[in-house]
Amino acid sequence: MKFTKSIFTAALLCILSVSVAQDNKTVPAVDVKKMDGTTFNTGDINNDGKPIIINFWATWCSPCKRELNNIAEVYDEWVEETGVKLIAISIDDSRNMAKVAPYVNGKGWEYDVYIDPNGDLKRALGVNNVPHTFLVDGNGKIVWQHNSYSEGDEDELLELVEKLSKGEAID
Repeated sequence: MKFTKSIFTAALLCILSVSVAQDNKTVPAVDVKKMDGTTFNTGDINNDGKPIIINFWATWCSPCKRELNNIAEVYDEWVEETGVKLIAISIDDSRNMAKVAPYVNGKGWEYDVYIDPNGDLKRALGVNNVPHTFLVDGNGKIVWQHNSYSEGDEDELLELVEKLSKGEAID
């Protein structure tokens, strides 16, 4: 009986520690590529205490491109209003990563764009398909995530960013 109670207690503590760890998840430190081919470590992502949007996308993903293009139209206003920074992470593999820079430059995105050709960051954050968006608070904690895209999702995202920029919690 005592042995079973100890196992139960140990299991309960493990479950509690996993849920706490997930609540305080930060962006992992993983090497990705800049569009010029140099390496960048995602542990260096910072926005001086202001919110960060991390959006996983691919050149072959129409909903991804629609979402990032729609945000691009209002991004300057978002930055001015909230100080938010958007980081677009392409999951294009090494065969397709050469398509990223021409696409981004053609669209004139003002985001920081990185490429995750080996899928290391994608795996570390549990991204299974794109588009997948994470919202990081000013303390570097992932506080929200969303998978897929429908027209207007960017409005909900802006509301969440506004809350964070005012120091409010996200429900």
